[in-house]
Amino acid sequence: MVAHEYKSPLEGYENAEPLPTTLNADGKSFYNPPGPRSAAYDEFPAPIKSENNGFDFHIYYLPNAPEEAKYAAELHERIRREFPELRIYRLWDKPVGPHPVPMFEVNVFNPHQTGTLFSWLVVNRGPLSVLVHPNTGDAYKDHTELATWIGKPFPLNVRMLRR
Repeated sequence: MVAHEYKSPLEGYENAEPLPTTLNADGKSFYNPPGPRSAAYDEFPAPIKSENNGFDFHIYYLPNAPEEAKYAAELHERIRREFPELRIYRLWDKPVGPHPVPMFEVNVFNPHQTGTLFSWLVVNRGPLSVLVHPNTGDAYKDHTELATWIGKPFPLNVRMLRR
């Protein structure tokens, strides 16, 4: 997708007052005037579909690295204990779907859970890598253009995801 195919992120703000150029006391960040709370704190923005779950977190480990497999099993248990409200799938010992190495998946259901698990995994993922992607109904785009990684990215077998 090329840049001209994207809607402007300022859509809906065309007639808004200019933002102030005043800096905060730190001398680096801008002062932002108070405004209404963004709906994105409570609901996923379109086109993310929250009917089933908004985001998937796929936690990858290398099967030929025993210390990673052990860490993955321990992390899996810790997530089940610390976040029982999330949907946590089994720990796979082989590649599944487009995922090139063993992994387990965690689903989140609202923006608060998404941010919480994301920041928790940044600190606690250890040697593992995490693919984070939304669920928009377009699996190919979700796993490629809209995906992000915590840690080292892995190449996915996305051919099976094309519509």
